[in-house]
Amino acid sequence: MKTKPKALSAGDLVGLISPSGSLRDPGQAEKAVAALERLGFRVKVGASCRAAYGYLAGSDGTRATDVNAFFADPAIRGIVCLKGGYGTPRILDALDYGAIARTPKVFVGYSDITGIHLALNHACSLVTFHGPMGVSDVLLEGEGYSTGSWLAALGATTPLGRLDNPLSAPAPTVLVPGRARGELIGGNLSLVAAAMGTPWELDARGKILFFEDTGERPYRIDRMLTQLRLAGKFDECAGIVLGDWNDCGPEEGKPSLSLEQVFRDVIAPAGKPVIMGLMAGHCSPTMTLPFGVEAVLDAESATPGLEMIEAALVV
Repeated sequence: MKTKPKALSAGDLVGLISPSGSLRDPGQAEKAVAALERLGFRVKVGASCRAAYGYLAGSDGTRATDVNAFFADPAIRGIVCLKGGYGTPRILDALDYGAIARTPKVFVGYSDITGIHLALNHACSLVTFHGPMGVSDVLLEGEGYSTGSWLAALGATTPLGRLDNPLSAPAPTVLVPGRARGELIGGNLSLVAAAMGTPWELDARGKILFFEDTGERPYRIDRMLTQLRLAGKFDECAGIVLGDWNDCGPEEGKPSLSLEQVFRDVIAPAGKPVIMGLMAGHCSPTMTLPFGVEAVLDAESATPGLEMIEAALVV
């Protein structure tokens, strides 16, 4: 049984937390608050947003407490992650999944936040959102397409329908033709791979899988995708959507496969429909994706793409 949060509206109180990495510039937290206020929300800032423990936004206890407390707070209607980096895997076993399931609310972030997306989907069947965070330039600068997609995804009580790339970007292309239907789940490939063998491992059965990453060389992406292949994830899934791969090209002067060669070698043999180039991930502009709701992947028509056919939110 899926757990769907209530839609956000202007004037709602949202919680800003940092369950991953620390800020290089503490002033970024105030900028994030100002950006969310410009979008019409009131903001409550968690202790993790101004904490630092090396590369982490405070101790594991501080970050886990923020997640649990903000889900438990009845005044908070949604939770926006401040940034990614690294840290969510360290707190997954400290989250109160029973309490979270009883108090569902909008939860949005991407990159390292994928760890929490996987855990909430697995443990609570909670619909969550892969999208820009508090310090994301697209929200701080008010980039039109990205902000519009973010607000629509977090406020719509009807299916989002077809998710088209912005006009400034090429349309998605087909790697493996076909058509598939299933719940959309996934996120940052590095985090998906890191969750293998844990209680929050990606459940690919009948799902449409979404992957993106940043700063990874093709051989590393090859290794992570091969791990998923050997675990049977591509045989189990219904289809695959490949998002943005920012700064993931070969290292200059060293022999390498292209990313498309890696995808063709590792993913394509499963024979599941695959599209490449959806503008979601570490890119600008970027779209917001709801995880845990039904989608249709069209990799056979003249205009391949992804269509959300189930509402992610309730009134």
